[in-house]
Amino acid sequence: MSRPPVPPRRFHSEPLVLVLRHLEAALASGPVSPVSIEVPDPDLGLGKYPGERVGPEGGLVHRPLRSWCDLAEGLSCRLRTPRAVDDTHVLLTFEPLGAEAPWHAGGGERSEAPQERYGAESDFARVRKFEDAGFLVPWLQAVERLRLPSGARVLDLGVNRGDELAAFESVGGVRFVGVDHSASAIDAARRAFPDARHAFVQADLNALPAALGRFDAVVSVGTLQSPGVDDRALLRKLVQEHLEPRASLVLGFPNSRFRDGEVVYGARVRNLREPDLSLLVKDLSFYRRYLHQHGFRTFLGGKYDLLLTAVRGQASDEEAPDQD
Repeated sequence: MSRPPVPPRRFHSEPLVLVLRHLEAALASGPVSPVSIEVPDPDLGLGKYPGERVGPEGGLVHRPLRSWCDLAEGLSCRLRTPRAVDDTHVLLTFEPLGAEAPWHAGGGERSEAPQERYGAESDFARVRKFEDAGFLVPWLQAVERLRLPSGARVLDLGVNRGDELAAFESVGGVRFVGVDHSASAIDAARRAFPDARHAFVQADLNALPAALGRFDAVVSVGTLQSPGVDDRALLRKLVQEHLEPRASLVLGFPNSRFRDGEVVYGARVRNLREPDLSLLVKDLSFYRRYLHQHGFRTFLGGKYDLLLTAVRGQASDEEAPDQD
């Protein structure tokens, strides 16, 4: 049973740490239920930095909406849509998040077949990452770096239903080859991209068919770090057997978790409550070092997925190489 709602406390110019402590205490004081506070309207401080004075006679402290979103995430809450209280304050409601998505723990599959854990009928199929700007915008920026020629062949490893391939629609005559171990995901990709130029293959990433040939670009988002994939052997095979001389890559490394319908920033290893980027940094260091050794320039961007873009060729005036 939820506890009775507590009247929201009104804040004006108090330090953010005091707001944080108030929310922590309120959230911990009883059964799980939302907690609300009244804070200065972020729109009063447009153009101001966090902590600058705003409002009548400068009696309020500005904090942008993004800051409140970050605070909610740090408290394992979702921030409900702010509601106006009066001319100076809005109501913010912090709602505790439920459990992490089941696939993070290796569960949640609706089929007994292990290869269908991320299939068309899985819990994972509910996620459409590229409807979230935190995934979409960095992905489009990474793809733009590739500067693919017309008619380019693009290999997508762990293609699933092919959501990320829509970013290549501006490349004339691009041809996709998608590989995934899930038969239902491959079927979904074929329906999404029915053009006969494209091919979608059910296969184990540890045993790519030699007949795939060579490609102008290879992309893979959130797949290489899967438990059953020998990612380092796969990277070597790609570079040695499946890349054209001036080919490029975009490799996505998960830096987030899904929880109760929300994306939560930061990679997390099992048995740790807080994000820990140690393994992610280690993997990225290996990938960058190996690709540099084979003549690639690398660029690291992204947010919820860290995106390692690797290109060959001369650097432009705008792009300085990221080399060690």
